[in-house]
Amino acid sequence: MARRFDAVVFDLDGTLLDTLQDLADASNAVLAELGFPQHPVPAYREFVGSGVRVLFERCLPPDARRDEVIDRCAELFREHYGRHWNRNTRPYPEVPELLDALAARGIAMAVLSNKPHEFTRRCVEEFLPRWSFAVVLGQTDTRPRKPDPAAALEIAERIGVGPQRVAYVGDTSVDMQTARNAGMFPVGATWGFRSAEELKQHGAAALAHRPLELLRVVDAS
Repeated sequence: MARRFDAVVFDLDGTLLDTLQDLADASNAVLAELGFPQHPVPAYREFVGSGVRVLFERCLPPDARRDEVIDRCAELFREHYGRHWNRNTRPYPEVPELLDALAARGIAMAVLSNKPHEFTRRCVEEFLPRWSFAVVLGQTDTRPRKPDPAAALEIAERIGVGPQRVAYVGDTSVDMQTARNAGMFPVGATWGFRSAEELKQHGAAALAHRPLELLRVVDAS
């Protein structure tokens, strides 16, 4: 059967994996260590998604959002998260079935995250070991963060698929903007950290309310 897409690029946190508790715990540990107020776990739905530095730009008190403080928070976050990154993280329900179905269809799969590359790679290896991802990219000092399209386009080139044949699946406005900037098809994952309204406002061309609903998008001719 002819398919509209040859590849799917996934965001990681809030799309394939529910990482919120572990991200919040590490962030709150940093804030507590430095004497700043902590936040309830649900608040981190709005804080995460744009990398570690932006996470602390959002969760620090306004008068503490200085470069040297943010640098220190980012350093401590890597220490705390590095010790406890896999305590509560799990794939979302239906994600294993979705990945099985995509693999059976011969659809290439990749991961692109604003999470530091080391943790992105470790999360994929730990929680999604049964599936072959053609490319797994996280944030590095030499790679611009999403919504810059450079990494998404790099993935398409490495897979050997034109951007217009790629469905990009994510749960935040940053993901929808990344897909648009790269010329890919933006699919909003409403089971993740942000609302359907945010995803639509920032360019989602389709919404999936549960992982297996993505198959309807992929199978459309």
